[in-house]
Amino acid sequence: MLTQVRNPLGATDPTGRTPAQNAAPLTQTPAPDAADSFPSPPEPQSLEQAGVSDSELESMLLKSLLHEGAASGAALADGVCLPTALVRETLSALRDELLIGIKSASGLHDYVYQLTELGHARAKQHRERCAFIGSAPVPIAVYQRAMERQSIKQCGLSLAAMRRALADLSIKPSLVSRLCQAVNDGGGMFLFGKPGNGKTTVAERLCDAFGQYLWIPQMVSVGGDLIRVFDPVCHQRVELPANAAQRYDRRWVLVRRPTVVVGGELTLEQLEANYQPTQGVNEAPIQMKSTGGALLIDDFGRQRAGCDAILNRLIVPLEKGFDYLSLASGRQVRTPFDTLFILSTNLEPSDLVDEAFLRRIPYKIEVYDPEEGEFRALFEKTAAAAGFDIAPGAVDWLLETAYRQTGRELRYCHPRDLLRQVRTYATVHELPRQVNEQTLGVAIENYFATLS
Repeated sequence: MLTQVRNPLGATDPTGRTPAQNAAPLTQTPAPDAADSFPSPPEPQSLEQAGVSDSELESMLLKSLLHEGAASGAALADGVCLPTALVRETLSALRDELLIGIKSASGLHDYVYQLTELGHARAKQHRERCAFIGSAPVPIAVYQRAMERQSIKQCGLSLAAMRRALADLSIKPSLVSRLCQAVNDGGGMFLFGKPGNGKTTVAERLCDAFGQYLWIPQMVSVGGDLIRVFDPVCHQRVELPANAAQRYDRRWVLVRRPTVVVGGELTLEQLEANYQPTQGVNEAPIQMKSTGGALLIDDFGRQRAGCDAILNRLIVPLEKGFDYLSLASGRQVRTPFDTLFILSTNLEPSDLVDEAFLRRIPYKIEVYDPEEGEFRALFEKTAAAAGFDIAPGAVDWLLETAYRQTGRELRYCHPRDLLRQVRTYATVHELPRQVNEQTLGVAIENYFATLS
């Protein structure tokens, strides 16, 4: 039903991004209406407003000094992502308690601090309880309200926006319509069909169709427990203008609405909070990291955990709109389940799960093989985008030789993959970039040697 032609012979990742690239900050400034539904979180004017206790901030500052040896007040404030004025008050209190001392001056109205012997002992006690050093956490209640205000269900998605998101893909209007219906319904969907027709590509594009940003906290606190939400592998940071750097609560990060993709490596443990004993924090499960975006389980049916076990864990949160996580301390916490839930598989959904589960995933959308006319148009479009000349009759010869005579089924990925073979052959033999019977013959022999 589709393939990407923007970069026809490039990486197989249909979004054109690798996980490492997804983690890299964007260089552009977000549009003025980037997050109108939830304006940038205001900088807290007090610890009470920030939801951080004196003892929590004391712990973070002492552990930071234990790790760094010595640091200025401004550097310490940057480390915990709180205003310098708030940190300065706590540093003054720590000096009065003889836990820290001044090592030297550091610019105007600032000093370089270091631990005293008593402070060193106190810092080690804090580190034994929790070794995490970094952004101060946001209270779970604040996180819950923020996610509700930024819910993907409030965005809505027009058919025109969906068409724009899929504009560079060869895709039938009927499929675009069904996808748009499924997204607006918000009840989850199965994408199924033969391999090589772009199910994963479609799924990864759905969240991009919203074209909006999302504010998420780096860390969330539940009593004394910490949950790490921001993950540079899952979240693509959006850089704000330099002159706005001090106008918002720096414990929050502006990101593109995430698309979290997991495949055959998925385990049930990834659907639970994962305690990291070396740091003393709980890593958020994948469904929490996808909040406000999309969760795609690719190659569904090939996971280590059974299909029923995965759906048993996720189907109730999908229906209710919230999830419950069990933390290492024994505490249970309610978190939003606000995500486009997509299952992509090469298998028949009815072969994977029973009728009860199928009924609760309301949209089952099949991605079909291309027809000959669609295949021909896509091959020509992909070749032109890659700078190939096509000899007269070459595509007819390809269809007859590689498909009709063999009974082989057409796939949307074949034009891209065959042209990559042609390009490599031409490069090795220093030939012009021309698609003809000779170059296609080599591509067919290489590519289809063990494929049906």
